[in-house]
Amino acid sequence: MTHSPHAMWRKSSRSGTGDNCVEIAAIGQAIAVRDSKNPQGGALTFSPSTWRTLAGRIQNGEHDLH
Repeated sequence: MTHSPHAMWRKSSRSGTGDNCVEIAAIGQAIAVRDSKNPQGGALTFSPSTWRTLAGRIQNGEHDLH
């Protein structure tokens, strides 16, 4: 997905002050995710249910690098 000029992008409150952040936006019936350092570089899109599953797994540490 390319940049959507009407999207309301936001960073997670857990992102802190670092540069390694992702931003999310609701675009129509999809959740878009992009790299905050490269906002024009495109975005991944997920259905709301897939996004909730992924976000829950991230919060549970299932995707942490060990």
